[in-house]
Amino acid sequence: MKNLAGKVALVTGASRGVGKGVALELAANGVLVYGTGRSILDSTLAGNKNVIPVVCDHRDDRQVEDVFSQLLRSSGRIDILVNNVWGGYENMVENGQFTWSVPFWKQPISRWDAMFNAGVRAHYVASSLAARQMVAQQSGLIVNISFWAAQKHVGNVAYGVSKAATDKLTADMAHELREHKVAVVSLYPGLVRTEKVMEAADYLDLTNSESPQFIGRAVAALAADRGVIEKSGRVLVAAALAREFGFTDVDGKSPAPLTLDQIP
Repeated sequence: MKNLAGKVALVTGASRGVGKGVALELAANGVLVYGTGRSILDSTLAGNKNVIPVVCDHRDDRQVEDVFSQLLRSSGRIDILVNNVWGGYENMVENGQFTWSVPFWKQPISRWDAMFNAGVRAHYVASSLAARQMVAQQSGLIVNISFWAAQKHVGNVAYGVSKAATDKLTADMAHELREHKVAVVSLYPGLVRTEKVMEAADYLDLTNSESPQFIGRAVAALAADRGVIEKSGRVLVAAALAREFGFTDVDGKSPAPLTLDQIP
């Protein structure tokens, strides 16, 4: 992946979890990474010479426009956009009740709004701004972090609809960008050892789990693939990409790709 040196990326929601892992892995491969988050990024990112932390709330279009203005003014191009920012996991317990998995008529409407405003809509806005430059360059890669809930009921209705919308966003953007040599893919992680997941580690089977950096390695492999346009518009599984491109997780393990029937 040495041919990533000199590339410029924007990773949204990079302050923790998958976004942080992607930012670190791209930076390790020589990419100059602008990483956004609503709070100041931790020292792991802020102290990395290839990472430029930027405070940004992706629900505010003006803040997002400012990020792109800063990036293009300083770097003059954008090669990789990773739409990872996500809302909807907050406030899973309300008035002492775990409401994540209750029927949709008992769900707070705020959960739908969070998943779309800080999820699908945020991806659309960032992609629109990135595409303008990528089309001018006639090159680029947009990765939308999604999940199996797009294809099967997982958790709740709003979650599934938002992930399905993300995959449809991928497919339709890919259709319009293909002639401009810009690739767009949806990327499915498995069970990722994020900070939130590790808080519940005692109750989870982590034997086939993935590190956040593993998802970053999948993004880096795609960005280094000269034939990535052939994957444009598709849903890709990070663990399947590891087998295709020959990379492992940070611990040397090779997580098995999940299939739809394995998703609870």
